[in-house]
Amino acid sequence: MPSVLIADDEPLLREQLKSRLNKLWPEGTIVAEAVNGAEALALFEEHQPDVVFLDIHMPVMTGLEAARLIGGGRSKRAHLVFVTAFDEHAVEAFERGAIDYVLKPFNEPRLLETISRLRERLDTAAEPSADATSEEQNLASVLRQLGDRMGLPSVQYLRWIKASVGQTVRLIPVEEVVYFQSDEKYTRVVLDDAEVLIRKPIKELLEELDPRLFWQIHRATVVNTRAIAGVVRGLRDQGDLKLKGRAETLTVSRNFTHLFKQM
Repeated sequence: MPSVLIADDEPLLREQLKSRLNKLWPEGTIVAEAVNGAEALALFEEHQPDVVFLDIHMPVMTGLEAARLIGGGRSKRAHLVFVTAFDEHAVEAFERGAIDYVLKPFNEPRLLETISRLRERLDTAAEPSADATSEEQNLASVLRQLGDRMGLPSVQYLRWIKASVGQTVRLIPVEEVVYFQSDEKYTRVVLDDAEVLIRKPIKELLEELDPRLFWQIHRATVVNTRAIAGVVRGLRDQGDLKLKGRAETLTVSRNFTHLFKQM
């Protein structure tokens, strides 16, 4: 009995999709409905559904942003289906296997095709994938292509950090991060008033962060440029970075001291 989450900010279309799914996929169980991407992410963590239908254009957090956080997590992976009103957005990337799509208004033959593919994927998903990292990279590539095609440059860079805090999931706007600092297994996400740990290495973060806002200053440290108060020359051609409103300093390795020549 596959479980399903539906996320769409339009109540009538959400109800229409729900009705079509109940008719065409009776074994599917709709466990939750969301009205925006942030709520979809929270309900995903709560219910861990097998399938998520995501409207692309939603307030607070778009479907593309929610998909990035759902698909890039270490929790249970879900099969993603984007809901869109524009056929031109249904590019070849949808057919790669990680993502499917349905169009508004909902066409039963096309929805049946999606359901058929979902059934196949759910049947073959009994065994875990041997290459989860490759799946994440493929999803990220698809999302970038969709963002380009849809004229949504904001999805090019990470806007939200998903962190587990006890039994809850916290969504952190990336601009609130003062700096990231990693060790072998975890990355510290340092905020003005708290710290959390995430399982994402600095190398992956650098591929997703806006380079105008975040600078790498050490092989294990990335800092928010808005949090920089100044830098002073340290030992062995390194620098000591001072932060606004914080007592600690961060080491700038000599490979990155050129970033501060104008300061």
